[in-house]
Amino acid sequence: MTYEFIRYEILDKVAEITLDRPPVNAITIQLVEELLDAVAKAGKDDAVRAVIIRSAHRVFCAGLDLDIVRGKSGVEVKGFVERLYFALNDIQYRLGKPSISVVDGPARAGGMTIAISCDMLIAGDKSTFGYPEIDVGLIPAIHFVQLPRLVGKHQAFGPLFLGEPFDAQTAFRMGLVSELVPAGTALERARAIAQKFAAKSPIVMKLGRDAYARACDADFRRSVENVAETFALIAETEDCQEALTAFVQKRAPKFKGK
Repeated sequence: MTYEFIRYEILDKVAEITLDRPPVNAITIQLVEELLDAVAKAGKDDAVRAVIIRSAHRVFCAGLDLDIVRGKSGVEVKGFVERLYFALNDIQYRLGKPSISVVDGPARAGGMTIAISCDMLIAGDKSTFGYPEIDVGLIPAIHFVQLPRLVGKHQAFGPLFLGEPFDAQTAFRMGLVSELVPAGTALERARAIAQKFAAKSPIVMKLGRDAYARACDADFRRSVENVAETFALIAETEDCQEALTAFVQKRAPKFKGK
């Protein structure tokens, strides 16, 4: 596959996958397909011992391009969600080598999905995080499954349902971030960790990571399927489409409860 929004390179046995859709890496179907292809490519390459996912821009990823949802049927939306949720999870699950996401700026919504899909998340201390979907008439569906498992039920509810951004220190305290480092150094730290992974036995790392992935998975996929159905259902509601239109038009939405 020829990439338009992804850069792929191998540096010292580490595959670096860089999101590059300026200005904020808004997620399109094409970007998702390119990302899936790049992660799968790294997984199949025996010369690659670890994977880093990063951004070419100040923003890690601002979330979905709203055109994916505006005016679309539930079936169309579910088809996209299945690629971002299920396919990315499945490829990461079977990757067979460690993956690290590097966040050194804002990460929101679908960008959180990409970041959290990795085994580790290294963040600069000026980074911010958030799940703003509720404010545009949607829900952060996969994170209903992911976030409570990572940080606990009561820690997760506020970020998911208030939609307000939170800082890197809060994310680290919650347990969402693996390591917090000075702004501008997250990539450097991720590369150092990746090199330590790369120096270890590839077969031991593969078998060990496979076992770890199975231990962490539990009923993850079935749970995600449930919330994906809800996401697609919500996308068809009048309130969702009104909120999306209002966001684009920079006005307050007029909800009808339908």
